Amino acid sequence: MTTTAPRVSAAPAPTISPYQESVADYWNHEKNPVNLRLGEVDGFYHHHYGIGDADWSVLDGPEDTRDERIIAELHRLECAQADFLADHLGAVAADDRLLDSGCGRGGGSLVANKRFGCHVDGISISKTQVAFANEQAKKHGVDDKVRFRLKNMLDTGFETGSFRGIWNNESTMYVDLSLLFAEYARLLARGGRYVTITGCYNDTYGLPSREVSTINAHYICDIHPRSAYFKEMANNRLVPISVVDLTAATIPYWELRAKSSLVTGIEDTFLTAYKNGSFQYLLIAADRI
Repeated sequence: MTTTAPRVSAAPAPTISPYQESVADYWNHEKNPVNLRLGEVDGFYHHHYGIGDADWSVLDGPEDTRDERIIAELHRLECAQADFLADHLGAVAADDRLLDSGCGRGGGSLVANKRFGCHVDGISISKTQVAFANEQAKKHGVDDKVRFRLKNMLDTGFETGSFRGIWNNESTMYVDLSLLFAEYARLLARGGRYVTITGCYNDTYGLPSREVSTINAHYICDIHPRSAYFKEMANNRLVPISVVDLTAATIPYWELRAKSSLVTGIEDTFLTAYKNGSFQYLLIAADRI
């Protein structure tokens, strides 16, 4: 009688890679005023930039309240960006479920819930961000529909086909797009919508410029070429329905931020990269087929 040797199970794959661990550690300890003071204006804490024409009159008036006016205007511009992304999520019903992937401190999830009245799951690899965002959901009285979880966007563990829509707002540069879009193709129901707003380097410029490399180093990220988004979407059943170049629309935000107390030292780099054509700020919306 022969016996079969017991099967030795493989070691479980790490939840996140060593690189992602370094990113999580950064965001677990990050307390940058540019990510906090703007959210204090109305309780919607965003981790992205703004779009639209700035109201330059905020630079006028009493000097002692000048910075307060600038911060309020910067927040208005970043809220306009969040609303623009939500505009491209398509028709969302109150009983639909959305995924805010790389949710930061949760502002985008709250925007989507306020707009559609829907269920939103926000995910981040930063336990500090998740705890902060869940506290904000409670303060806004929507924690029955908006929940934040400590998860890896490359391997979420959510059920297949469980989401009507998914978005990334300036977070795709932290992951491999081939892995990311494969996971989203699994998570989205057929006909579901994916939206990203992202910085990418311009393929026609050639390789990443000095400014793009500086931004990578500043944020511990790896900015993808524009072409990579469309290549990996095509490989993973995501068909673009809308592409909007927001590069010109984000420049006023950066010019105004450079005049505020919230400067981080990266403002001139962004402005140079946008203006020399090496860096672009895009919205891409795609349907899952």
